[in-house]
Amino acid sequence: MKRILFILICSVIAAGLQAQDVIIPIFTNDNLMLLQTSRDGRLNTVYFGEPLKNESEYKEVARRYNFRDNNAGIYNATYTTAGTWNLVEPAIEVLQSDGNTSLELKYVSHTQEKTDDNATLTIIKLEDALYQFSVKLFYKTWTDLNVIEQWTEIEHSQSEAVVLKKFASANLFFAGNDFYLTTYGSAWAREMQRNEEKLTRGIKSIDTKLGTRAYLLQSPNFIISFDNKAAENTGSVVLGQLAWSSNFRYVFEIDSYENLRFIAGINPFASEYTLQPGETFKTPSLVYVVSHNGTGEASRNLHRWARDYRVLDGNGERLTLLNNWEATYFDFDEDKITSLFKDAKELGVDLFLLDDGWFANKYPRNSDNAGLGDWEENKKKLPNGIGHLVSEATKEGIKFGIWIEPEMVNPKSELYENHLDWVIRQPERPEKYFRNQLVLDLSNPEVQDFVFGIVDKLFTDSPELAFIKWDCNSVIYNAHSAYLERENIPQTHLYIEYTKGLYNVMERVREKYPDVPIMLCSGGGGRGDYELFKYFTEFWPSDDTDPLERVYMQWNYSYFFPSIVTDCHVTDWSDLPLKYRVDVASMGKLGFDIVAHELSENDMQFAKEAVQNYDAFKDVVWHGDMYRLVDPYKNDFAALMYVNDNKSRAVVFNYLVNFRYMLTASILPVKFAGLDSDKKYALKELNVYPGHRSWIDSEKTYSGDFLMNVGINPNINLRNMSVILEVNEVK
Repeated sequence: MKRILFILICSVIAAGLQAQDVIIPIFTNDNLMLLQTSRDGRLNTVYFGEPLKNESEYKEVARRYNFRDNNAGIYNATYTTAGTWNLVEPAIEVLQSDGNTSLELKYVSHTQEKTDDNATLTIIKLEDALYQFSVKLFYKTWTDLNVIEQWTEIEHSQSEAVVLKKFASANLFFAGNDFYLTTYGSAWAREMQRNEEKLTRGIKSIDTKLGTRAYLLQSPNFIISFDNKAAENTGSVVLGQLAWSSNFRYVFEIDSYENLRFIAGINPFASEYTLQPGETFKTPSLVYVVSHNGTGEASRNLHRWARDYRVLDGNGERLTLLNNWEATYFDFDEDKITSLFKDAKELGVDLFLLDDGWFANKYPRNSDNAGLGDWEENKKKLPNGIGHLVSEATKEGIKFGIWIEPEMVNPKSELYENHLDWVIRQPERPEKYFRNQLVLDLSNPEVQDFVFGIVDKLFTDSPELAFIKWDCNSVIYNAHSAYLERENIPQTHLYIEYTKGLYNVMERVREKYPDVPIMLCSGGGGRGDYELFKYFTEFWPSDDTDPLERVYMQWNYSYFFPSIVTDCHVTDWSDLPLKYRVDVASMGKLGFDIVAHELSENDMQFAKEAVQNYDAFKDVVWHGDMYRLVDPYKNDFAALMYVNDNKSRAVVFNYLVNFRYMLTASILPVKFAGLDSDKKYALKELNVYPGHRSWIDSEKTYSGDFLMNVGINPNINLRNMSVILEVNEVK
């Protein structure tokens, strides 16, 4: 395609043109979405696919459609309305101030401009002139990465309030024949379970209604593939998620012409929103990447976008840590905790993390049924306070971090006794608990102040505090806000206002403490989205740390998230050897949840060397391009690799996943990817267990061409269950 160099600011006003002449290209290097007005001023999506070479032919695209029946003329609406002649799933549904349920949006104008983060922003204004109701469609495109962020802003100038009954972020239309959808169902300790299906006539919906820990049962991540099932290196795919930390809903509708309509946004369940005159309602963003060369290219581009433009400190460093949770659970005191600092020092990690159980006095936090909400140090466990622990950790040459769960409360707490109106609960019904706790009402500004104050006090009292693990274990039951009731705000605002309240708190935290690393935890993968990643440096994918299960989970997460944000800990959840557990955890942000001083001599020697090896290659894992080489769902082992920008270094991970007896799982060599075919490379096996020898000849060199077209066999078998290979350029 003759590249559209792009006009810095382009504005088109409908009154000055024939309506059908308005064509709006939303483009990246490798994809083009064409929007065009119809004769009656409605805006339609007329093309989505590889770039067209001749801009002069854009106007010909819409003429190729041959929809015959009346309603099919609205199938490809760019933002489908309800209440007029549309009979398919709408993107927006409203109750006008006079009680009318109709909405008819027509094109008014659009602008396109370069932004300061290397992107292009297109804004399209649609309006219902009869009801003084307008919607702005936003498309932000990172051209080189083929990433699109899409959202809407809704407002009106009627004399009374309008009720928004549905308000999607995006309404996409794909013409074609066969569409396949990959989604990821979840449960506690079984996050990111892959489901792939061919979409057939009718509607497929994916949603969650849990409020806070919204992704406990259903991930917001999705892959749409065209014509065939999603493949790593071939085919057209759209891959992404809704950047929203609460209830979402996706609708995939195959219409009567076998085209796909995709509508994504906040779940309208119990969330009708009363929009006042002059108020603007902004929907969350749908973030997606397009590739015509498979999921591998798509995920690498999304990773790079995330590191460069969305994740807090995405191109920075992360801290390896030792966590006390599985070593002590709630049963600890000051001496036991400080004794574990020596374990952290011995392992060679950066930080010690004190987990749950350090707070509350009237109702001590000795189990998960008391104390949550009372954020003062427990005087019996920690008579000298958190500051003393920070000081003692510093003496050992390590940093100190702490666990909090500030959005929650136990009924057995002083906070619950003193501020019952801060708790989300139905006053006339029995309380329903999740992990013996309830959710605080972050729609209430006082509660926002309280939650911010928890973080602020920790850093005020202990300025050297270096890390926070922010947990969120409960979903919302019995949704009711005493604050909204008192302010005469509809209860249907609760899920939305709660989430906005959380973002307000995090804005304040980051304004005052911009650099401190904060882990996003939610009983495992209950949270993990590109809105919260503006404020968090990493997330906890699952409480299931069994390394075999983590191979699959981390494989599935890798489509959507760069490894720098994925916390991977070594624990005692499995009987598999320590080497296997450490090797699996090394393809993310490494951490330990073990009693290190109870390791055997060989295990401790191995762990220390593995941490040193990790420190040497972690930059490649965190910031390099990732290539999935051998799919564990189709083979007896998994293999993937990371390659740095100048293709001089790479790390290749190989893991056995079928533990039935076999001579070898890796019958064929593994073909590498992402290297320079003209460069020479040497291989070295890392994390070799004490007393074992590697079969890899580290003196031998190979061309990148050989490694990518023939490959290396890692000899994965029951005696050699995990192999990490370092690849270095030889000059």
